[in-house]
Amino acid sequence: MNLKEEASGRRWGLRQRLLAATLAFMFLALVARGDDLPRGDAKAQSFSPEKLERIPALLKEAVEKKQIAGGVALVARRGKVIHVSTAGMQDIGNKVPMGEGAIFRIASMSKPITSVAVMQLVEDGKLRLTDTLSTYVPEFKDMKVAVPAPDGQSFVTVKAEREITIHDLLTHTSGITYRIMSKPHVGKLYEEAGVCDGLVESRESLADNVRKIARLPLVCQPGSAWEYGLNTDVLGQVVEVVSGKSLEEFMRQRIFNPLGMNDTCFNLPKDKHARLASLYTILPDKSLSKVGETVVTTGPFVYSGTVPTRVDNQYFSGGAGLVSTAGDYFRFGQMMLNGGELNGMRVLKAETVAAMTRNQLGSLRIMPGASQMGYGFGVLSAEGKQSQSDPSGVGTFGWGGAYGTIFWVDPENEVVAVLMAQVFPQDFTLSVEFKKAVYAALTAAK
Repeated sequence: MNLKEEASGRRWGLRQRLLAATLAFMFLALVARGDDLPRGDAKAQSFSPEKLERIPALLKEAVEKKQIAGGVALVARRGKVIHVSTAGMQDIGNKVPMGEGAIFRIASMSKPITSVAVMQLVEDGKLRLTDTLSTYVPEFKDMKVAVPAPDGQSFVTVKAEREITIHDLLTHTSGITYRIMSKPHVGKLYEEAGVCDGLVESRESLADNVRKIARLPLVCQPGSAWEYGLNTDVLGQVVEVVSGKSLEEFMRQRIFNPLGMNDTCFNLPKDKHARLASLYTILPDKSLSKVGETVVTTGPFVYSGTVPTRVDNQYFSGGAGLVSTAGDYFRFGQMMLNGGELNGMRVLKAETVAAMTRNQLGSLRIMPGASQMGYGFGVLSAEGKQSQSDPSGVGTFGWGGAYGTIFWVDPENEVVAVLMAQVFPQDFTLSVEFKKAVYAALTAAK
């Protein structure tokens, strides 16, 4: 090879490397920005672009007040994402800015997804809502219920009047609780038994933890009251028993892959660790402190920032263990708004979605703002809308997570909204003001 050919070869090699680097940069930028989302024009979807600017301002204010380290907010209408904003830092110490593609621990926002998995098995004819839990987990056959003892200082147990059903688990009326709910006596029993709430890594399996729960008394008679608890973790075990697959494998095949939720999982692959938003706790002096590799205990609340990154974690918590992005959760919400379908992929039947998102508790009521319970979703009633001055439409459904994540789907206004942050304890002011800002922008444009 002569000098001219050698120089030409070097230039060709340099161009190839530059092209490869450019493509890699573009790919990372697309991932960070979430540009595979169906974008739309705010005005075309009857939103005021000027009013929507209140949302990034809210995020910035929350960062400045140290309510959050950083966050992502997404608003969509009629299947088009018309606003995404970010503020603050994904990791303060390492000076990593928050990106649209940041991955968050969604805690209890795992519950709606697990509930969809259960209803898929119902559609498959492998499960019925009236089935008893003991059909799939025999340890729940003869449950006891804790009631106050005559002295008022302790408790006694009585026999459960009936068995727990799948319906009870989906609506949180089984009598199973969380240690974090601090129910008299029973919460302490959960702690002493080493029951995992799904917010710390565990080398025990889902089945192991569920068996521990089965040995403990219920806090109410099945079906008699709404009691927030580990119901959805138990449902995760039912999915594993019925399907013969791990909860992670079932969700990946039946929900995540069909919907393109490529960043939603229990154990986060190492090549995505850099996109995981750091978890922060608020100290007594109101400063933010990054949660490291040690388990944090705040009263009855026990959590860890390393859960999704530990390859030895074997506990797939259907109630609290998933990580996701704002874009991925939009896809999930839009599928529900579409009646079970997204981009030609059907995940649920329309009638199943309708059942999941309407009141399934009769006259029983749950926490303020939702007031009614479907299957895995809180549902806004006319009563709740009035009492909470909620700007979303009656029938809006959604849920939130302990670390500052929240989503809702509003069928009346065809809106899906997602807010992601990573802090405990969270300040609920941000989520309330976010919802107000969304509907102020929609109303202003009508």
